[in-house]
Amino acid sequence: MNKVRHNPLNLIAAHAALITYTIIALFPVVVILINSFKTRKSIFRDPLAFPNADSFTTIGYETVFKQGDFFQYFQNSMIVTVASLFFILLFGAMAAFALAEYRFKGNTLMGLYLAIGIMIPIRLGTIAILELMVAGGLVNTLTALILVYIAQGLPLAIFILAEFMRQVSDDLKNAGRIDGLSEYRIFFVLVLPLVRPAMATVAVFNMIPIWNDLWFPLILAPGEETKTLTLGSQVFIGQFVTDWNAVLSALSMAILPVMILYVIFSKQLIRGITSGAVK
Repeated sequence: MNKVRHNPLNLIAAHAALITYTIIALFPVVVILINSFKTRKSIFRDPLAFPNADSFTTIGYETVFKQGDFFQYFQNSMIVTVASLFFILLFGAMAAFALAEYRFKGNTLMGLYLAIGIMIPIRLGTIAILELMVAGGLVNTLTALILVYIAQGLPLAIFILAEFMRQVSDDLKNAGRIDGLSEYRIFFVLVLPLVRPAMATVAVFNMIPIWNDLWFPLILAPGEETKTLTLGSQVFIGQFVTDWNAVLSALSMAILPVMILYVIFSKQLIRGITSGAVK
């Protein structure tokens, strides 16, 4: 195994594959960024060229800040994303701990039920969800979006975290019980720190779909005060004319928070994904 791993040809092939994938993944982001600083004519004439003295402009960013409340949209997206991730991780970890730690009738059936929740898209229940939100007076509130995203993310969170928590040593938990720790203390003090890579994995897997979602904000929170960044950016897309400078500028600013959070969680994410792999 070590000979295969340290073979120069294998290392070159692995690095070449990683570099190729990185270029493919970053290419659309780079194209959006460079075109957000170009005039409309330059965007269509040569979309892959960098801005120069003739094509450089910040009209797109000026339009974004003048037309529409961009900071309000950004704030709404941050509130919805952070609150949803917090409750997904909290409730998901607690439910996963219960499934992994305590054996009861229906334990396996509960796991299958959660697997079904992963496979069936929540959008199939859009009409029922809308009726519930109307009945509860939650339409045009950020609470409606947070509740939907929590329901959307919990099955996957529980499924992933339960597998990681089964790997936590029983001796460690039993030692905590002998020392008089409550089940809550065992969960928060002993178990959670050991499954941080898994929680980072769950956070990244849920963060991007929530941040980029257009479907539920459009249906449940289309009001001006509750628009998310993705929905607010649609104001620049018209039926006949689209302000591509503003669209690309808005997309550029929407990408940055996701990239920053990904960099923050990347180390834990890699540890979570590679946990259990052949070493």
